[in-house]
Amino acid sequence: MYEFFNIDSRILKAAEAAEGEAAPYLEKIAVVQRYNQEKMQAAFMRAGVSESHFVATTGYGYGDRGRDVLDAVYAYALGAEDALCRYNFVSGTHTLTVALFGVLRPGDTMLSVTGMPYDTLQGVIGLSGDGCGSLKEFGIHYEQVDLLPDGTPDYAAMETAITPRHRMVYIQRSRGYSLRPSLSVEEIGRIAEIAKRRAPGCIVMVDNCYGEYVQKIEPTAVGADLMAGSLIKNPGGGIAPTGGYIAGRRDLVEMCAYRLTTPGTGREIGCTLGNNRELFMGTFHAPNVTGEALKTAVFTAALFARFGYDVTPHFDEPRADIIQAVQLRERGALCAFVRGIQHGAPVDSFVVPEPSPMPGYDSDVIMASGSFTLGSSIELSADAPLREPYAAWMQGGVNFNSGRLGAILAAQSMLQAGYLENL
Repeated sequence: MYEFFNIDSRILKAAEAAEGEAAPYLEKIAVVQRYNQEKMQAAFMRAGVSESHFVATTGYGYGDRGRDVLDAVYAYALGAEDALCRYNFVSGTHTLTVALFGVLRPGDTMLSVTGMPYDTLQGVIGLSGDGCGSLKEFGIHYEQVDLLPDGTPDYAAMETAITPRHRMVYIQRSRGYSLRPSLSVEEIGRIAEIAKRRAPGCIVMVDNCYGEYVQKIEPTAVGADLMAGSLIKNPGGGIAPTGGYIAGRRDLVEMCAYRLTTPGTGREIGCTLGNNRELFMGTFHAPNVTGEALKTAVFTAALFARFGYDVTPHFDEPRADIIQAVQLRERGALCAFVRGIQHGAPVDSFVVPEPSPMPGYDSDVIMASGSFTLGSSIELSADAPLREPYAAWMQGGVNFNSGRLGAILAAQSMLQAGYLENL
């Protein structure tokens, strides 16, 4: 075993023990993985997907049957009334921005109930940057309810903070660059219940990035009106080359379509330029690939806990997204971990990641992403801002065997750099 890599025998022994310890939790993931794959199969059958839906269109894209059927697949698979899936959403942040501008109007107030949103969305709202083109510049107000000190939602504060003047209650499911727990669908449902009771008619919107197919149901099943995510994360299955989706209430999705193109034309235009086949294929594989990424995260948590590092979530904790945080405590240890992940990548394994500035972030960022799709975080990757507590946020792994190897190589890199002492 591992005849192709020079890995310290102590790390290999720890890896075997970690996998054995995590085995019951890996099996639980497999149960959900199987359920969601069957749900996806049913969605493809219900939508009547055929080879003709892979045909490219150009120009205005009138009558693009594949585009429309792909929307139907997403709606069925995500348990939503409607969905808008497009390759020309350039990122998750772009997709969220289209949704926010699609349904909010000047004078509206959005309330984030999960504290400060992810770094790149702060400029969209107008909390950072020069404000040009932000929600704030268009007269849309922002308020927030902070999380409790342990990083969990402050339900009591929501009971008083949410009022009928709030047009939107905004929820970020994933932890972002923080160590707070990600939100389960059940927790999102509790927030939605409070929001609808305190502000009837408000829009409950969820940033669902990294959370798709982690559980058996999605936020739309528990009261979320709108949610959005990126296709180079879970729902693209490691095959979609770009894109995003918006799903939820039919009227709200239609408003988002008007923002994406133009009022009056909405989803009826937009050629697909031959991208449909990859989008359909990635969508079909997404539940299985998400399960493999979850298994990689659980194994990594078990392994690095054995080395004495704080991990969140722990290997035996319930999971609401694919992200695994490892607190490495020192800058050098963090860089060594990320470089080991890069060495375990199928693409650019020879590259040595270095910290550098990145648009939308307030500190240098180091990133490992040797992926077939640039920036894909359903493929094994790790990234971190160079700031306390020097935690690495790892995600992805399109199959467990390669993901497991990546985590082992990260440990080997740390050992060679002199940081892995608890063996």
